[in-house]
Amino acid sequence: MTADLVQASWTRIDAWLREHAPRTFATLRPPAGDDEIAAAQEELGVAFPSDLVASLLRHNGALEGPEAFRFSSGDRLLGVSGIFGDTGFMRGIDQGIDGEAEGYWLHGYVKFGSYDVTSDGLLVDCRTGRDSFGAVGRFFDETGTSFGEADSLGEYLAQEADQLERGQDAGIVTFNGRLFREAPLPARPKYSADEPLPAPVEQLPELDLSHSPTDLLHVSYLDGHEELGALIATLPYEQVVEAAQKQLRRLAVDTGLNNYPEVEAALNAWERGEAPPRPDQTDPFALRLRAVLAQADTGRDRALRWAAAEKIALGIWGSPYRSVCGSAEIRSHFTVDWRADLHADLGNPPLPPIPDDRFWGALSNPAVDSSWYAAQYAQDQS
Repeated sequence: MTADLVQASWTRIDAWLREHAPRTFATLRPPAGDDEIAAAQEELGVAFPSDLVASLLRHNGALEGPEAFRFSSGDRLLGVSGIFGDTGFMRGIDQGIDGEAEGYWLHGYVKFGSYDVTSDGLLVDCRTGRDSFGAVGRFFDETGTSFGEADSLGEYLAQEADQLERGQDAGIVTFNGRLFREAPLPARPKYSADEPLPAPVEQLPELDLSHSPTDLLHVSYLDGHEELGALIATLPYEQVVEAAQKQLRRLAVDTGLNNYPEVEAALNAWERGEAPPRPDQTDPFALRLRAVLAQADTGRDRALRWAAAEKIALGIWGSPYRSVCGSAEIRSHFTVDWRADLHADLGNPPLPPIPDDRFWGALSNPAVDSSWYAAQYAQDQS
């Protein structure tokens, strides 16, 4: 019956991905062969639960890469070869661990999901004759193995299908044909815009006013935005400026900072192409942002501090490349739709492929520091 649940759950997952995230769906591989599955069990010396066999007969893992299908845990689905390789590796690192660490990794555990960048991942208990046979757990480098994910792989896949079908309420987001899983947005305190400006003599945090339009943006910030980063790096400068203005306006609305007349006036002037003069620490606009910093520190509201201290001032007096990336990064704490908003503010042009190191190495944009990648690219070319 649990094998039937595997099939039913994969049918739901496949249907949802095919409709909403076709690029992610395309990374799921065709079924494994019976002989391949049997050989892996023999080599590992274990019997796979029927759920794991049924899952492999549906999808022999997911292709590697940024578009790969991953579970809500962040782990990529492994096929037979991945299961064999990752499980063998885990058995190797477990050697020499003393008896006090029993449960860190046991011989009967089989890994079926990999975090890829570490040895963390999902596993199924293949120790026959135990009540825990078939249970799904997760391994962490620091703490070892823990169970409680689900009593079977079928149950775990059903939970994944439920989450996809709940959509944004479960943090499910799609963009450019890909599936993203966002953390739940925390509730944030409400702030009033009625507070009077503080006196210049009050003790307030200093506002960073050292930004310059010619400041370089390190390519790693663009790389983190994947295809959107590649788009920002190659669009005309004027489009980036316009997108930076729109993103900063969105950020001011998200945080409520636009309700302060000093902030609203500065943003209005900037959007008209009239960048206000750089203030000193006692200018009304600077005083307002410094007061917001103090408010954010009191409430331990990091998102508000980042928005006020780093992004409002940076957006108006700094590099538009740094501003558009910074605003988008902070907006990810306020909305799950930040990618679609950023794409819209960039003009909704066709998106390029997800960039690789060669793309960044060949990039020629004086506003972006891609020197490390350029050096690697030149070395490869020679």
